[in-house]
Amino acid sequence: MAGDDPERDRLTGRVSRFARVGAGLGVAGAGYGANLLFGGDAAGERNARLVKEALGRLKGPLMKAAQMFATVPDLLPPEFAKELQELQTNAPPMGWSFVRRRMAAELGPDWETKFGGFEREAAAAASLGQVHKATGLDGRALAVKLQYPDMQSAVESDLGQLRFVFGLFKRLDGTIDPSEIAEEVADRLREELDYGREARHMALYRAFFDRHDDIAVPEPVFSLSTRRLLTMEWLEGRGLLSFKAAPQATRNRIARLLFEAWWSPMTHLGVIHGDPHLGNYTFAGEADRLNLLDFGCVRIFPPAFVGGVVDLYRALIAGDREAQAAAYEGWGFKGLTNDLIDVLNVWARFIYGPLLDDRVRTVADGVSPGEYGRREAFLVKQALKEKGPVTIPREFVFMDRAAIGLGAAFLHLGAELNWRALFERSLEGFETQALARRQAATLQAVGLA
Repeated sequence: MAGDDPERDRLTGRVSRFARVGAGLGVAGAGYGANLLFGGDAAGERNARLVKEALGRLKGPLMKAAQMFATVPDLLPPEFAKELQELQTNAPPMGWSFVRRRMAAELGPDWETKFGGFEREAAAAASLGQVHKATGLDGRALAVKLQYPDMQSAVESDLGQLRFVFGLFKRLDGTIDPSEIAEEVADRLREELDYGREARHMALYRAFFDRHDDIAVPEPVFSLSTRRLLTMEWLEGRGLLSFKAAPQATRNRIARLLFEAWWSPMTHLGVIHGDPHLGNYTFAGEADRLNLLDFGCVRIFPPAFVGGVVDLYRALIAGDREAQAAAYEGWGFKGLTNDLIDVLNVWARFIYGPLLDDRVRTVADGVSPGEYGRREAFLVKQALKEKGPVTIPREFVFMDRAAIGLGAAFLHLGAELNWRALFERSLEGFETQALARRQAATLQAVGLA
């Protein structure tokens, strides 16, 4: 019963969260100002640490937003990017007293007897939960993810503040109606709180990549998992940034693995990993194998939307104006005019850009990471002031986020590949109705139908 759940979303929890956010950012803001006045040359670094510590203590969606900003190379000042990148894989964890309470609440007071061993110190901590390394009774290495307390109230409180920001943006700017964006983000964040659903996402991806030796997905342990506790196989590996100075061939291999891991499930099953930040994957050996680690944010798309993604790609290559319009309508854009199609094509040619060239190139193709996409964003914003507004369909949000997040990883790597050839390979045999049948069968098999 929802009323018996001590961590359900409730008004007192939201009010408490609102106060904590205000207090936490207020302290950071006061320190920020003092550093600017008295900090000298090191003020920027100290301010960056203040912001990271405040967001790390708050956890929840605000911390997740900071992780997203830190993903894009050169988007933030270097000292801020460095500190916020720490939040992706090294956020401040909660202590042992929380761990004991969470484990007992989810698995019972005898929870320790269900493991061969359990490390007290967290191996990693993120925005909604932290991970501890453990050993199963069979000796297998396990990763145990524990959700932080009162995350339902925290998410609803933060979403309320985000809706306020979106509403203010709509009134002040008017070029984009973000209402569907807000609803999409809200739905995905609520799904991320359900670790049982994440385990089923993991099972879906594990089945899909079952025959791949170079892409690994942990096996979920359902008997040791609940709505707020997820136990899975432990996969050993190193983070992407440790390969930035690796030989070009190694960095290209990493990029190929990432491309396949994100886009093949999209074109074959209509699902995409919507959170490709740097803490969600590692690499075993000399990047011989990609480990996918986090499946909280997985977007399942209507097959017609995936068909629109493929149709727009082909229409942009062919220069087919009518097919471009039909693809945007398939995505859910409404009230399209010729002028709006022109504006949408500016952004589409940026997002699809590496896929439209049949040649080996970097993603940015000679443009600095800090400038990549800025010109297009400026042109779209200026054009929408005259030709808009436009409502962004909700399905577009996480596909766009995945494309930008992956692009950021490829920029970090300096990967040089024929991106069009990779995408065409993922499209072999593509047909919307066949995708619909595969998707339905797969979702049914893992309990996500």
